[in-house]
Amino acid sequence: MLVSAPASGQGKTSVTAALARWHTRQGRRVAVFKAGADFLDPLVTGRAAGVTAYQLDLWMGGEADVRARLFAAAARADLILVEGMAGLFDGAPSSADLALACRLPVLAVIDGSAMAETFGAVVSGLAHHREGVRLYGVAANRIGGDHHARLLRGSLPADVRWLGALPRDPALALPERHLGLVAAGELRDLEVRLDALAAAWEPGADTALPPAVAFAAAAPAPVPAVLRGRRIAVARDAAFCFLYPANLDLLRDAGARLAFFSPLAGDALPGCDAVWLPGGYPELHLDVLSRRGDLFAALRAHRDAGKPILAECGGMLCLLDRLAGADGHSAPMAALLRGCAVVGERLAALGLQQVALPEGTLRGHTFHHARAGVAAVPVARATNPNGAPSREAVYRDRRLTASFVHFYFPSNPDAAVRLFLP
Repeated sequence: MLVSAPASGQGKTSVTAALARWHTRQGRRVAVFKAGADFLDPLVTGRAAGVTAYQLDLWMGGEADVRARLFAAAARADLILVEGMAGLFDGAPSSADLALACRLPVLAVIDGSAMAETFGAVVSGLAHHREGVRLYGVAANRIGGDHHARLLRGSLPADVRWLGALPRDPALALPERHLGLVAAGELRDLEVRLDALAAAWEPGADTALPPAVAFAAAAPAPVPAVLRGRRIAVARDAAFCFLYPANLDLLRDAGARLAFFSPLAGDALPGCDAVWLPGGYPELHLDVLSRRGDLFAALRAHRDAGKPILAECGGMLCLLDRLAGADGHSAPMAALLRGCAVVGERLAALGLQQVALPEGTLRGHTFHHARAGVAAVPVARATNPNGAPSREAVYRDRRLTASFVHFYFPSNPDAAVRLFLP
């Protein structure tokens, strides 16, 4: 079932998490996915189901990648939940495109806090806006009580099921900041919140599973085993947390051994053949990172030895001379890439990205609040398939590759693994 909505902010993640935790409590095996490029929502919904939540994107990964992941999930799960992105028909490709391509029934999550009969009109519009998209059911979010729920339920068209509701309760809200939800690993009470969501969902929940969907046999694209015997150091903590699980799987499938380390915890750079500095929130940890001169020196020696480094978004910001946060506080960074950046409160770039690199063409996305001045000539510049203005530069110094782009490695496995070769 695809969990979507008429707009962002309606409560898709909360309802997906409530469904995942509630069905898991009933003894069902639940697989969870996220439509689109988002890193943060799947960390929450995956925790709710006790599984790793993967991304599904018809453009970044391609339809074959999507079908292979759904086919594999169907072999092990009783219920597959796919949280949509933005509004049901927003974007290209949209959540509706995914529902059509894979014949997924749709659950619409609607904030009913300020509605009664109009709730049914919104549902009717979603149900009939695009031929072939099947609106199976609806869930109301932020309802005022049992009477309010009855009013909303009574407004529905006869062919749309009422699947449940969540009350208007600040205790059920998932904390947010710039770029989306607070990362799951930073929420010490996340399990309590997820249990509360499931408990709030239970009283009015439809206990039936959505209709079964059959997926044709599909296999992921082959991954060249050219990283066998090579060790890749991967930064992973609250400052470097934007990691697609599919990217990690692909590196392992290519034969790499992954060595995770935490710059914030004071970990030294592990002995390695390549380094990956993913995106995250370095701007929230400026003082801690600025004291990591030992790590910065190790990264510089690694770069100077001609060994690969991939630095994405926050990882790239950490390699600049200086980085400032929205509060104006700044601190020196690694100085492997000449330039400075400021992370502000307003969105600076958003959109799908495709980059033709010497290793091959990779797809991904950009989403950040940073404005950077980099004193280097780009080796490549991304294009945007939707004609949006965000077209990120990619910088190269020996085997260091740095950009605001978050690459989705399965978009071109051969090109992705070559980023980690000398």
